[in-house]
Amino acid sequence: MSFEDIPVDIGVVYEGERVRGKDMFVELGGPKMEQKFELAIARDMGDIEDEKVTIIGPDLKDMEEGSYHPLGIVVEVAGKEIEPDLEGVIERRIHEYVNFVEGMMHLNQRYDIWLRLSKKSFEKGFNSFDFLGKVLMRLFKSEMNIIERIQVTFITDPEVVAERYDDAINRYNQRDERARGLSDTEVDTFYGCSLCQSFAPTHVCTITPQRYANCGAISWFDGRAAARVDPKGPLYAIPKGETIDEFRGEYVGVNQAYTEKSLGKVNSVALYSAFEKPHTSCGCFEAIAFVIPEVDGLGIVHRDFKGDTVNGLPFSSMADSTAGGRQVPGFHGISIEYMRSPKFLQVDDGWNRIVWVPQSVMERIVDFIPEDVRDRIATENDAMNIGDLKEFLKQKSHPVVNRWVELEEEAEAAVLAADAGTDYIAVPGEMTAMVGGVGGGLEIIFKNAKIYAEKVIIRRTGKGDKKK
Repeated sequence: MSFEDIPVDIGVVYEGERVRGKDMFVELGGPKMEQKFELAIARDMGDIEDEKVTIIGPDLKDMEEGSYHPLGIVVEVAGKEIEPDLEGVIERRIHEYVNFVEGMMHLNQRYDIWLRLSKKSFEKGFNSFDFLGKVLMRLFKSEMNIIERIQVTFITDPEVVAERYDDAINRYNQRDERARGLSDTEVDTFYGCSLCQSFAPTHVCTITPQRYANCGAISWFDGRAAARVDPKGPLYAIPKGETIDEFRGEYVGVNQAYTEKSLGKVNSVALYSAFEKPHTSCGCFEAIAFVIPEVDGLGIVHRDFKGDTVNGLPFSSMADSTAGGRQVPGFHGISIEYMRSPKFLQVDDGWNRIVWVPQSVMERIVDFIPEDVRDRIATENDAMNIGDLKEFLKQKSHPVVNRWVELEEEAEAAVLAADAGTDYIAVPGEMTAMVGGVGGGLEIIFKNAKIYAEKVIIRRTGKGDKKK
């Protein structure tokens, strides 16, 4: 495969390269653009003009340095073995292949794509989408030999992007709805994805019928189709093996896959928890479930949310702490579709533990939230600080309020025990204490412990307070 006619280098060495704002020639999609998408469509052979690149709207050379533009990418493929189940897999490969281009950065997927081209690569002559189209088509044909014909369309005209956006969303929704008809207990094989390991070396995405890939782009059906046609590729089968704990979603096969693919960095995962041995997070997750310790609940923020969330932090700050292929208790990368799953964070009490969700996300998933808690979850219209959130949750009698009462009763019992002359506080079962900031610090787990202390002082300190 030759790239001699491409004015910049092409190779895996550039995967993971970041193009910072000061170094970019142009930005495509991203947080400044409301509508952007990339879409793969399986076509009949006669519908494809092989290796044709179409550009609708301004080309790269027509754009001003430092400017921002909407973007739609449509990859249409055909072949005897091509089937609709492969569309999501082909779509996800766009992320990988664009990042092979020197000086080009691609993040996220579906309706969240974010691309930047560096000034250096533009000055070298990479000044047309025609070059990017050629790179994509050659890589697709080389690495997925089931693709016999392919054509690529780039759309930068805002009106055309808007026209095609709704069709893309409808196609995503149709795929997602099909995947909801199957449960995790009905299959003996899950699927793994390591496409994001260039950004998060220890991340292993485990895709089950009821737990979509974190990026929201790959369902269990997509994983099955990809593993079948390319068994040595980045999407592969994971035999479930023996069930360790069905409720937590812990399986011998999944743990073995994590141990192998993370090179021993992650050895045990509970698929349905954000706190105990959580699924790792890459960086392309659609949303974050984040702990709000002041109310003993979880908030959710998605990638397109503007500004600070209810805990005073924006998505970007929490994403930095969540990503990287780590297991960070209380900070958990998820997809929008996973929020629609009956297995959604069930170890952590599911929707009964969610206390804050952006209004735009609420509108997308409202029919999948249990009716008895639906109106008790705050949005940015109800609370934008912890004090207001507490008041809202109390007024609505949110289920987490009962947890506050239980914690207060436990604390009172400990004080009464101390007043009665007992020189220790018993901790039955297991208790976890988090010490530190967002995504960092220590996790201390007490199991059937007896803690001896003359006095215990718990004090909230502000930035200006002196530590004693």
